[in-house]
Amino acid sequence: MRDYFIRRFLLILPTLIGATLVVVGLTRVVPGGPMERAMQAALASEHGGGSKNAGSSLTDEQKEEMAAYYNFDKSYLPAYAIWLGIWPREETKQLIKFDEGKNEMPITLKILLPRAEWTATNAYKVSQVTVKRDGTLNGPDADVIAHFKTRAEPEKQRVAVFHPAFSGLLQGNFGLSTSYNLSVLDMMLSKMPVSIFYGLLTFFIAYMVCIPLGILKAIKHRTVIDNVTSILIFIGYAIPGFLLGSLVVVYLAARMGWFPTEGFTSENFASLTFGGKLWDIIHHAILPLACYMVGSFAFLTMLMKNNLMDNLAADYVRTAIAKGSSYKHAVLGHALRNSLIPIATTLGSITTVFVAGSLLIERIFNIDGFGLLTIQSISDRDYPLVMGILTLDVILIMLGNILSDYLVALTDPRVRFN
Repeated sequence: MRDYFIRRFLLILPTLIGATLVVVGLTRVVPGGPMERAMQAALASEHGGGSKNAGSSLTDEQKEEMAAYYNFDKSYLPAYAIWLGIWPREETKQLIKFDEGKNEMPITLKILLPRAEWTATNAYKVSQVTVKRDGTLNGPDADVIAHFKTRAEPEKQRVAVFHPAFSGLLQGNFGLSTSYNLSVLDMMLSKMPVSIFYGLLTFFIAYMVCIPLGILKAIKHRTVIDNVTSILIFIGYAIPGFLLGSLVVVYLAARMGWFPTEGFTSENFASLTFGGKLWDIIHHAILPLACYMVGSFAFLTMLMKNNLMDNLAADYVRTAIAKGSSYKHAVLGHALRNSLIPIATTLGSITTVFVAGSLLIERIFNIDGFGLLTIQSISDRDYPLVMGILTLDVILIMLGNILSDYLVALTDPRVRFN
């Protein structure tokens, strides 16, 4: 079994590479993107309005510098290798254009100092140097020059000066958001508390309700209780969560005023007492939680009921009753444990509570969580943020699958993974 789980963990990286390779390929072919948006912003600031021909006012050098900034100056595979962190990124890249008749141009180089050497006004070591047409750097500070490389481009009468650095996923760097110019990792971490709150509550409430309800339905099969609860849970299963969210926001929140219409907390949350803050969070969470759980109730309840009924009809349960065991002990002591084995396969989904959330439900209730961040990153064509979210999703889903396998093996001693 140990070898099986080692293989499963080793498969995480190839699976992650396959998923992200596909998404990087899509970002290269879909229309729109950060460069187009930046060109439109540049033209709007120059002419006071937008234009379909957004890049017409930018020089070729400006477009190339913009492409280098967004890592679009590289082809598909090199760009992916840079994002992954197995190929150096060309940071602080400058394209030095040589004037006619000049063989040397002055430039400014700067490197980030160690954090211990930062001051209140400066965190960089700056050096004035010159660069020749062949790419040679000359200056008084050899330490600064040693951090930079050059690439001569004679056909364009220029030299590219850059600082090569391995700074990608393998180094823990998800990059900067092209829409907000913030660290992708910091943005994702800032949304996790909301996602964890809704994810954990949804997870525990669903299992605490569905497992006892499934047991009750199996014992009371074809009774009034079973029929009524089946009708209710299947009605809930047939209604999409986002549709239910739209209905409750309009009727229960906006018209009747029983619940808040949006947000995770109220505007005066900071001024409330501890009890007031607790109630404010609960009051805001009731409607979104109902929408989150409405679909999972039917699946978990019927899974529990059907497996328990199968086990109650098994020979070992009849044998236990024939030997004098009470019906209650046969259900709870024998059949229930075996019926929980399929439930264990779904427990691995707890790893996804860190990024839990429905895109549409969070949009409807305007909850600033992971789901809303996902839909904003896609609509803004914020490719570094999309890649960061996808990476985290794939890792958590695969860890959840491994956890599910472990819980099944722990619950059922007959299971042996090879």
